[in-house]
Parts: sequence; C-alpha cells; structure tokens
Amino acid sequence: MGILKKLASQTAIYGLSSIFGRFLNYLLVPLYTYYFSAAEYGVVSEFYAYAGFFSVLLLFGFETGYFRFRDKEQPERDVAYSTALLFIVLINVFFLLVILLINQPLSAALHYADHPEYLLCFAAILIFDAVAALPFARLRAEDRAMRFASIKITEILITVVLSLFFIAYCPKVYAENPQSWIAHVYYPAIGIGYIFIANLLASVVKFLQLSPQLQGITWGFDWALFKRMARYSLPMVVIGFAGIINEMLDRVLLKHLLPYDWQTNMKLLGIYSACYKLSILMSLFIQAFRYAAEPFFFAYADKNDARKIYADVLKFFVIFCVFIFLLVTLYIDFFKYFVGEEFRAGLDVVPILLMANLCLGIYVNLSIWYKLTDRTLLGAFVSIAGALLTIALNIIWIPQFGYVGSAWATLACYSSMAVVSYLLGQLFYPVNYDVKRLLAYIGLGVAIFFTYRYLQFINDWPPGLLSSTLLLLYLLTATLFEGRSIRRATASQPN
Repeated sequence: MGILKKLASQTAIYGLSSIFGRFLNYLLVPLYTYYFSAAEYGVVSEFYAYAGFFSVLLLFGFETGYFRFRDKEQPERDVAYSTALLFIVLINVFFLLVILLINQPLSAALHYADHPEYLLCFAAILIFDAVAALPFARLRAEDRAMRFASIKITEILITVVLSLFFIAYCPKVYAENPQSWIAHVYYPAIGIGYIFIANLLASVVKFLQLSPQLQGITWGFDWALFKRMARYSLPMVVIGFAGIINEMLDRVLLKHLLPYDWQTNMKLLGIYSACYKLSILMSLFIQAFRYAAEPFFFAYADKNDARKIYADVLKFFVIFCVFIFLLVTLYIDFFKYFVGEEFRAGLDVVPILLMANLCLGIYVNLSIWYKLTDRTLLGAFVSIAGALLTIALNIIWIPQFGYVGSAWATLACYSSMAVVSYLLGQLFYPVNYDVKRLLAYIGLGVAIFFTYRYLQFINDWPPGLLSSTLLLLYLLTATLFEGRSIRRATASQPN
C-alpha cells in the first residue's frame, strides 16, 4: 500500500471515530444552547477551558515521550509504557488529594460556592482521561485504530444518551409528576451540573474498557529510562500548556476583560464558545490527522524519501483543510441552526476561527522537526512565544473588540507559530515544502469566501446554488492541479 494511502486510511479510521463521536457530541451543542441560557453555557465553557490546562499538566508530555522511547521489539513487556503509566497514575492521585482538600475555597473563588460538586466532578473527569491517555497512545502505536475508535465512539454515545436523559427527558417528566421515580435520580438544582455528570460516567466506562491495556503497569518502573523520558517529555508540557493557552485562554479572559457586568460577560462568553463549536469540522480533522500522523512520522523518519513524503502530506492536508473552511463558511446559513438563536450573534467569528485552526494544522505538520531531532526544548520556545502573543493580544483587543478580538488573536497566534516553525525547521530539519502552492490554495479559499459574500450581497440566489457552485469550483481546481500527484502518491508500493 502507498505510504500516503496508509496514512490516509489510518487518519480515516481515527477520523471516523472522531467525526462520528464529535458529531454526536456536536449534536449536544443545540441541546445545551436551546435548553440553557448563554450565561449558563458560559459556565460550562469556562470549566472546559480550565480542563484544557489541567489535561496537559496531568499528562506531563509522557504520551509523546512514550512514542519516542517505546520498546518496539518487546511490546508485550514494554517497560517504557509501564514507567510512564505508573508516573501518570501517581501524579493524578496527588491531584485528587489536593482537590479534595481545597474544593470548598476554590469553588468559592470561582464564584461557584453553591455548587462545589462541579469542581469535584470535573476533577474526576480529568483524572480518568489523563490515565486513559497512555493506553490510548499504546493502541495508536500498535496500529489498533479500530479498537481505539470503538472505545472513543462508545464514550461519546454514553455522553449523548445521558445528556439527553438528564437535560431533556428528566426535567419534562419531573415537571409533570415530581413524585415519580425520576425524583430519585434527578435534582433540578444541579442544572448544568448534569453535563459534567454525563461526561464523568462516560469517562468511567471508557476507563473500564481500557483495563486490558492498564495491566501493563505491572511491567515495572525503570528509573534511568524515566529520567530520559522526563528530559524529552517535560518540554512537551510547556508546548502543550502554551498550546492550551492559545486555544482556551480567550474563554478564561473574556469573563474578566469584557467591560460589562458579570452576567453580560458570561452571556458573551457563552455566545463566543458556541460559535467556536462551528469550527469543529476543522478541529476534528486536525485531531484525527494528529492521531494518525504522530506515530507515522516517527516510524517513517529513517526512510530515504521521508522528507518528500512529509512535504506531500502537508500539501494534501492544506487542500483538505481549505475545503473544510469553504464547506462551513459557504453553508453557514445551514450550520447556524446548530446553535440556539440567542447564540447566532457571534457567527462573524466563525471564518476567522476556521482559518486560525487551518494555521494550527499547518503548525502541527511543521512541528515534526523538533520531535525528530530531539529539540523539544526549542519547540517549547516557539509555543511560549505564541502563548505570550495570545495573552498580549487578548488583553489589548478584548476590551476594544470583545470576542471578535479573541478570534483575531487566535488567528494571529497560530499563523505566527506556523511561520516561525517553518523557518526553524528549515535550519534543523529541512523539508522542501511547496510554499507557493500552499499559499495559493489558502489564498484561493479566502478569495472564494469573499466572492461568496459579495455575490450574496448583490443578488438573491436560490438556497445552496451559489455555495455549491463555488465549492465545486475549488474542487475542480484542486483536481486539475493535483490529480496526477494524488494518484501517484496513493499508488501501491512495496511495504
């Protein structure tokens, strides 16, 4: 099988699980935004923003460190895996004890003194997810994509079913008959806390499904290997933490920097967060690609044509991401119904956030240079610079432009990181990327978007006609220029 074809098939499997799972999860956005107010949804968004930071700290970069040091010769007794897993378990046990000790004062500091269960529930979700990350990494390393996908889909299905049960079904039955059996499992005062409860129960089931992989913890702990893994992995914490700052900090800062009262700030935070979800197609493709590409890049690094393959991967990646950008922006009149009417005031940020995620995907591709050359510390500096830019631009732009300023800050950050990573990569691990063609495809996508906005403004087109015509134009252009190279890249080759 052609190497790019193999990568595409792995991405498709991870992608199908992510797309199907995220799509089901995506269907929860209408549920949340139709059943809860923008201010209430802002609370949920705030907690998930905090979760992003802690998910990095509780994993300590050992997921990538495992890929780097795993024992390919003896996978049935991989000490690198057990060493990393034992360390992650100990870190998370410590985290749980800290949260139990400070739950009440911390909940009060976050303005949730009446709901300390929010913090406990969310901490438990973080712990289950962090410990599960290493078993998931092992499944990826062993090319067990189907097993990976089935567990992910099961987790999402449980989340969706329980969310529908607690948020849609229970309130209706309780309102009709408060004395029914529902009263034993449903308490109206918990409110949005049922979102967290549904996620927690799904995480528990996921953890139980991964129990066969958790048995590897008995293979022992190698202190010398741990120190090597830590030196490699700890810069990944900085990189991951900086990445979460770039991705999530705006949700934290909006609450504090918007120049309105607390209730209005939370409402605007909810609107921005809901519209951020409309860029999910781009995000989940990047996530699926990352699941497949990270082990692929490491495994293929010693091949003679590795750098050419990496260049081709980025080109096709950009082509597909531009397609996603156009799909969402040209059909925004359809996608807007995935959020409640109150939330649609923020739709103008969707094209900005989509383009920002495209730049993030490019950075993910380009960042392979510091992972393959063991220069993770230098990679950390790139991420730190991006995080500092994100912080500075949000502080400056949020008071002036509101959540639109946050969207532009995200785009400025990811595009800058992509440029810096490209320049450093050419110094330490040169790859002959076709930069002109990459920029041409991005420019074509942006031009088609603005053409759509202009033509839509000056004429009353039948629904979908203009969008479909322009999207077809892009696909024909990409096929005209890349058809031959796609056939060549995916042609069967000796393994």
